[in-house]
Amino acid sequence: MNTDMAPTATPEPRDDPGRPPVRAATPADAEAIIRMRSQYVLSAPMTEEWIRRCTDELAPRLAPEGDARAFVVEASDGAMAACALGLIHPVLPARSYPRGLAARVQLVATRPEARRRGHARAVVSALLDHLADENVTLFELHTSAEAAPLYREFGFSGDPALMRMTRHSTSTDALADARTDSSWVPPEQHAQSLPKAVAFVCLYVTDEDDRPLQLHSVYSPGHPWHMIGGAMDLGERPWDAVVRECREETGMTAAGPPRLLATVYGQPREQRPYSTLQLIFDGGRLTDAQIRGITLNPREHDEVRVLPLVEWEALMPARGFVRLRAVEEARRTGVAAYVDTWGNA
Repeated sequence: MNTDMAPTATPEPRDDPGRPPVRAATPADAEAIIRMRSQYVLSAPMTEEWIRRCTDELAPRLAPEGDARAFVVEASDGAMAACALGLIHPVLPARSYPRGLAARVQLVATRPEARRRGHARAVVSALLDHLADENVTLFELHTSAEAAPLYREFGFSGDPALMRMTRHSTSTDALADARTDSSWVPPEQHAQSLPKAVAFVCLYVTDEDDRPLQLHSVYSPGHPWHMIGGAMDLGERPWDAVVRECREETGMTAAGPPRLLATVYGQPREQRPYSTLQLIFDGGRLTDAQIRGITLNPREHDEVRVLPLVEWEALMPARGFVRLRAVEEARRTGVAAYVDTWGNA
């Protein structure tokens, strides 16, 4: 029976000219490594919940600054054919390991159809060489009798004094098939519990006399005048959304680099059960010719108007003017504004 930390590689021939190359694993390989562990190393496969949990644990540890190192061989179809995973941990220094670094070979696994091709030998060799380059000089592993000859070839030797124990608390035993930490929830469930928000972007534009430019909406009588902008699409970066909205609403191309003037937060309302977050960028100053060249999308706007700041107050809701005034001051002073009363008026 295999145990959690028992690399179960089968002794394999040294030479195989057609063997795929070995590569270092990245955080993106975490799930595939965990599934190899579940299927070919553990005595019983893990549930999908445990696979997700272990993947979330391993992925950041496989980053360069993490404590996990792994090497993999891929099959011709791109699937993982073999892998070896080592975990680095500190120990008290000694003459044999002066840097105080040790590594446990946590798992070595090869898919059945890819065995007898030298894959296990290749990934273990790459892993040990890489760890040695990181000044690891003490290596540990638990293995099966079948795989022991391979590890002896690398220099491992048995230790008759080694003893192991797995000890769980009473509360953990009660949750044996589920979790060891009652506060842990799957990432998807945690994401569903977080507050939801809708993100918007705006572009603050003026004429050469610093008079704000606003567009007149054909669909929003309660908020008829507003800046260039709109809601961000899923997966879209804020400045990319600015460029897209500016092009769609005015026919102009927003020129960077991005300069954030204000962040505006709105509480959820009855009509909109989500919070709102607006990022307002500086769109610069336009010449009269550029303003005349604006091409509106008639499905959204029917007028472009430029007025002194004070004259806009009578044409928009109080919260709209508070936002406009804050943005104007942010550009004038060079200090970004923060407004958190958008949904209160």
